[in-house]
Amino acid sequence: MKKLDQEEAELLASVERGEWNRTDAAAQHMGELEAVARGTVRKDKRVNIRITARDLAHLQRAALEEGIPYQTFISSILHKYISGRLIERQRPTSA
Repeated sequence: MKKLDQEEAELLASVERGEWNRTDAAAQHMGELEAVARGTVRKDKRVNIRITARDLAHLQRAALEEGIPYQTFISSILHKYISGRLIERQRPTSA
């Protein structure tokens, strides 16, 4: 187990003493996350696609960095895209 620094230990002790309360916004956000989780857990359709080996390797590497299976990662990307939450980031240009 990782040893806590002084600030982390003080925060943990404060939480354990019950000095923290969940805000209404946090409770609402938790409800939204639970609804999303329920919707993503129920996977009832199978899709087969053909992609390049290079793209698959990049997806698998990115999924590994996120700590999730690559098929779950791909599903997450697709879900974010169709729900309008996928944000394209600018890639640095080589000089």
